[in-house]
Amino acid sequence: MNVESILESLLFISGEPMGFGKLAKITSVGESDLKSAADALAKKYNEENRGLRILIKDNRVQMVTAGENSQYVDQYLKADIEGDLSRAALEVLSIIAYRGPISRAEVEQIRGVNCSFTVRHLLIRGLIERINNPNDARAYLYRISFEFLKKMGVEKVENLPNYAEMHNKIILDDALKAAEKEEAKNEIVMKEKPTLIVMVWLTYSTITCY
Repeated sequence: MNVESILESLLFISGEPMGFGKLAKITSVGESDLKSAADALAKKYNEENRGLRILIKDNRVQMVTAGENSQYVDQYLKADIEGDLSRAALEVLSIIAYRGPISRAEVEQIRGVNCSFTVRHLLIRGLIERINNPNDARAYLYRISFEFLKKMGVEKVENLPNYAEMHNKIILDDALKAAEKEEAKNEIVMKEKPTLIVMVWLTYSTITCY
């Protein structure tokens, strides 16, 4: 078992700080061995002047981009923020809007794929916000932001179209699956329009960014 390789993969896919306790449960590797692997990775990244770094703090570890590359990372993020929302982003945004506050794990359970980068993208755009999870101090919950409500032109989340109906888990799941089938059938190109972000996946509309 290559502990460094396993840890590297988990940190990459997570995109967030991970506690050594949680990592130990996932990998069945002792916390001391995981900490040693994290230290080794951090040293290796620094010595080889890699584009990533390993941060260790408060019994947690995170993979981040190298500070000296921040100029280029910022340029990429700016371009990404100004572009259209992807189909995946629109779907995750719909789930958070109609089911939030919701954990990333629950979003991933609904979609069936990892959503770490998509959630981070929506956070950067200011369309969602992260709050502490009262049931798990090591995890977070996600909900729509005031910026999202402003773009949607509604005063509160309950005023979103069909909210009472779509807040129901089964109905929302069925709507998302139906939207995905419809898109595949008609080859619809989904783009963002701030006043209709959520309804993209519920009405199968083709909308453009402005």
